[in-house]
Amino acid sequence: MSLTLDVLVQQEADLQLEQFNHETAWALGTMLKNHAEVKQASVAIEVYAFGQILFSYAMAGTNPDHQDWIRRKRNSVLRFGKSSFYLGLYNACKQREFESQPHIDAREYCAHGGSFPLRIQGCGLVGAVTVSGLPQEEDHQLVTDALQQILQPRQGK
Repeated sequence: MSLTLDVLVQQEADLQLEQFNHETAWALGTMLKNHAEVKQASVAIEVYAFGQILFSYAMAGTNPDHQDWIRRKRNSVLRFGKSSFYLGLYNACKQREFESQPHIDAREYCAHGGSFPLRIQGCGLVGAVTVSGLPQEEDHQLVTDALQQILQPRQGK
């Protein structure tokens, strides 16, 4: 599937949770770790909600730069309420670079795929789930696949 702005907006609408708590964060984080292991990918993972890091894991082969990428991607999602991949693609469509805009501090924000908003239905944005270590579209896909899997029991009702 080609990721267009419309597809990314639809993902954000579809991948909203009925509830979210520490156990959900743990399940999502471990699911991401397991998916990465199956792909033989080396990534850093973070689940952030309610103002704190609820899950963090750095696989062998990652380095401190991955944590910085995670922080910057997460900051972008929390500030703008869109996935980091959406922010990058949106700005590319406008023929500009997200990080070079005057109101963006590139040391604090970035628009590279891999961070996705965590929303509770009827409540709104509560956090972000972020992966760093693969090409940005693959980071994004790893996250959306895991969210889709977390939501499958709900969709079977």
